[in-house]
Amino acid sequence: MKIDLNLLPLFLAVAEERNFRAASDRLGVTRSAVSQGIRRLEDAFGTALLMRTTRSVHLTEAGERLRDALTRPFSDIASALEGVAEENEPRGLLRIAATSIAERFLSGSLLASFAAANPGVTIDVTVTDEEFDIVAAGFDAGVRLGEVIEQDMIAVPLGGDQREMVVAAPAYLAAHGAPAHPRDLVHHRCIGWRPASNVAPYRWEFEENDIPFDVAVEPQITTNDLRLMLRTALAGGGVTFALEETFRSFVESGELVPLLDDFLPPFPGFFLYFPQRRNMAPKMRALIEHVRQWR
Repeated sequence: MKIDLNLLPLFLAVAEERNFRAASDRLGVTRSAVSQGIRRLEDAFGTALLMRTTRSVHLTEAGERLRDALTRPFSDIASALEGVAEENEPRGLLRIAATSIAERFLSGSLLASFAAANPGVTIDVTVTDEEFDIVAAGFDAGVRLGEVIEQDMIAVPLGGDQREMVVAAPAYLAAHGAPAHPRDLVHHRCIGWRPASNVAPYRWEFEENDIPFDVAVEPQITTNDLRLMLRTALAGGGVTFALEETFRSFVESGELVPLLDDFLPPFPGFFLYFPQRRNMAPKMRALIEHVRQWR
């Protein structure tokens, strides 16, 4: 391994500033020179040192080790550089931010099989419905519906298409009847979902004659917990709305009845997304390959 030591100050400036423009100003060179220098350094190591998007810069585990090495006595640096370059096996901490509605990803089977195949990787999953920059927050990857993923991210399908479903318990329908059209929902007791207490309840989305529209129901019960929505609907508490996979087993058993199916076409589902592909860490490459093979 041959490293151009003149590139190390470039890396250290970016690592400390967490910003390419600020690093270039600090060093008195162009931003392009900093970017090209970091890329040459990563190519020499064969692994990514930084995760970057148009919004933020964050150190990878290898980048953190290199930054730490550059603050130690010089006698430690050579061995530390070798340690960065020799990261060939999947290992280290893999942080993932996943939306709470990604039922298949959160079912456990994907993560369990990935962990068994990659014993050197430690997995930390944060379940959150907040929308934020995963790179700035220090995550390696996220799981979201494709429609809300930023354009500068790389996305790998996680399962197939999804479909929303409106359901209610037979007891509720016997007492209140079934809506014939989505707009009839305003006359029903609804159980709604919101991602956080300071966010308005989710508007229920439908399609008629290929024209999308939504209905602003006024839920009598609102929560950020899908399990509470499900249990309340099963108890006859009203009509609720979520992804089909949330309700499928209860519809099959007859405990819930699907409604308004003609107004609910399929749409692209969930994706594993991440900021870059070049010189990707082995732990991330392993996860991507596992997701592509998982059914």
